[in-house]
Amino acid sequence: MTTHREPLASVLDTVGETPLVRVHASPDEVPVYAKLESFNPGASVKDRIGKYMLERMLDDGTLSEGGTVVEPTAGNTGIGIAVAAGQLGVDAVFVVPERFSVEKQQLMRALGATVVNTPTADGMGGAIDRARELAAELDDAVVPQQFSNPLNAEAHYATTGPEMYEALDGDVGAVVAGCGTAGTLMGIARYARERDPETHVVAVEPEGSLYATLVGVDGDEEAYKTEGIGTHDPTTNELFDPELVDEVVQISDRDAHAEVQRLAREEGHLVASSAAAASLAARDVAERIRDGEVDAPGDAVVTVFPDSSERYLSKGIYGDFESWEG
Repeated sequence: MTTHREPLASVLDTVGETPLVRVHASPDEVPVYAKLESFNPGASVKDRIGKYMLERMLDDGTLSEGGTVVEPTAGNTGIGIAVAAGQLGVDAVFVVPERFSVEKQQLMRALGATVVNTPTADGMGGAIDRARELAAELDDAVVPQQFSNPLNAEAHYATTGPEMYEALDGDVGAVVAGCGTAGTLMGIARYARERDPETHVVAVEPEGSLYATLVGVDGDEEAYKTEGIGTHDPTTNELFDPELVDEVVQISDRDAHAEVQRLAREEGHLVASSAAAASLAARDVAERIRDGEVDAPGDAVVTVFPDSSERYLSKGIYGDFESWEG
């Protein structure tokens, strides 16, 4: 993985083929492997959909050359789209709720994009509404809409899933991933289920998120600090297919914060809270497979570490839990 040995024509040629690395705290009998998506040029998993979506939209005429994409995003998708937009001759405008990472917004602007903030209290629903308003005001503008665009999941069906299976020679028993838009999990899960319908698929969210309600589990909405995954309004998460998910696992902010620090200290992974939540959930699934509590068709669990902790240093991610802003 990540074996580019020849000169490349564009930064877009470096998207994907990220390393798949063992999580050492997982059981030897059922190891967990994580895709390290910070190795992408924009340093997150969202580079995959930025490239894939824009190229496909340009190909089919949904987006015109020299046109504008307007996207509601917590940050990483904006960076991923901005990397692609700059190389493909497209303008980019991003609508970001105020509470999200300042580092991400700075990087979007550095890549030539315009950033528009919306009130934190309006959530992603407010950002989506504002993005649609802006697109209507601009000439030749479209909203890719990562929360509902099938190309989001398709990008992972076409790239992330096959890369995982190739690295492990197909020996995958379970797929575990955090759900923000749900595109990452849905794409990988669809690929995995086509390889073996018995593959165990687990969605990960923070406590206080409402994805579990989509699979019939009662839950109370609460604020959470874990960034990049979870939802307060499941009606905006149109890509999530309950039929592809065996269970939804919730991870507390406190546990995710502790795992962020453990992963750095013990395993050298400089990752953020969404990766930590995925790590804990994947290890739990691996232990249950080892103990015979979960049936799985393979001996490994795969997950995704979406980005780097460097995007969250200003929020005190490596400080004590009480001072972590999330």
